[in-house]
Amino acid sequence: MKLENAIHNLSIEKTKTIAFEDDKRSNQKGRIINSVDKSLKVLETVASAGPEITVSQISELLGLNISTCHHLVTTLVQKRFLTHLGRSRGYTLGPRLSELLEISEKEKEPQVFLATELRELGKKLGHSIQYAELKETTLFTKLHFPTQKRKLNEPSEIEKMTALHATATGKAILAWIPDTELVRIISANGIKKYTNNTICSLSGLIENLRLVRRRKFSLDDQEFSKGIVCIGAAIRQGAGAVIGSISVSLHSEDANKDYRSYLSKEMIAAANLFSNKIRSVKR
Repeated sequence: MKLENAIHNLSIEKTKTIAFEDDKRSNQKGRIINSVDKSLKVLETVASAGPEITVSQISELLGLNISTCHHLVTTLVQKRFLTHLGRSRGYTLGPRLSELLEISEKEKEPQVFLATELRELGKKLGHSIQYAELKETTLFTKLHFPTQKRKLNEPSEIEKMTALHATATGKAILAWIPDTELVRIISANGIKKYTNNTICSLSGLIENLRLVRRRKFSLDDQEFSKGIVCIGAAIRQGAGAVIGSISVSLHSEDANKDYRSYLSKEMIAAANLFSNKIRSVKR
């Protein structure tokens, strides 16, 4: 019993210390809304208390009037920030906190926070542009902004899903994954011939991917669809792990040597910019 009292008293002192430090910081930064501040402290107290805590315990820990504390807790329960476990068991954190965290994590997904910038890149270049990710052995186009100028007869996204060896987005990703993973993906999808330019051998693909790594961009030179050239670059995170790729598509008759060089530089620069943004968001 003495040990329980000692732990309880220590918890009270710790909570009061945290509250004092919070008040001190608040006074330094400007006026705060008292009821909001108290509500947040209730949440912090419930979170640090473990699976269950009663209103009277919260009231004592925070030095709040029991009636005020009850109203705050009731409001937080109604808004699902707290869950009432029953009269004798008290309260615990509610599902709304997890939901907000999940929303926050979704907003960090590249297809969410890169969408505007990718669309603007497409407008700047005047061509269709896309962002893709590899999931297991399948390539998924997460974003696609078609050109509003000279439209392309773009190939099926369904067929692209297993055509990593013949697409710029696919090769941009394959170039940076381990050899064992590359073999697994090719074994699952095969090396189908789409045009006369398609690379249809593993050795030929490996050599092409070495070139991708050296140049920092990938090229689909009418390999997936006749008359269409695509230039891609990998989006990378942290220590270099590939999380996706971007590519630009244009008519082959417009893709002369100088223009390809210009577009490849633009795609490399955009990929570096997007990679840095992802690193900052994921921290």
